[in-house]
Amino acid sequence: MQFPDAVKLCLNKYADFNGRARRSEFWWWVLFTVMVGLVAGVIDAVLGTTTVGGNGLVGSLANLALLLPSLAVGARRLHDTGRSGWWQLLWIVILVGWIILIVWWCTDSHADNKYGPSPKGAGAATGGGPGGYGYGGNGYGGNG
Repeated sequence: MQFPDAVKLCLNKYADFNGRARRSEFWWWVLFTVMVGLVAGVIDAVLGTTTVGGNGLVGSLANLALLLPSLAVGARRLHDTGRSGWWQLLWIVILVGWIILIVWWCTDSHADNKYGPSPKGAGAATGGGPGGYGYGGNGYGGNG
């Protein structure tokens, strides 16, 4: 999945907490939210709306607009690893919760589970898809 496809998909599934999300969808979305935050910060600095806490009006509005789709794609990503989306509440636990969630969000899934079929398609259960690490061969996208 490419960057624009992931952003479109996450925006189309704005509040959809059902199903599963691939790692690429989740991490492209994270990159998008970071980029939006940086642009919002620059706009706040130019407009002079930055507060002492570092967040300004535009940044706050951007964070508010992206909160629900970020929670939704995070829940779908956890579903892909076989976990409930409620595990995102670990984010409240300083440092330890963040580390656990990041590890889970980075974890690959290879099989169907109670949240639906693998978003990787038919070859995912056996690791028989083309290219990429973990798909047959040497782990570098080759066949040997």
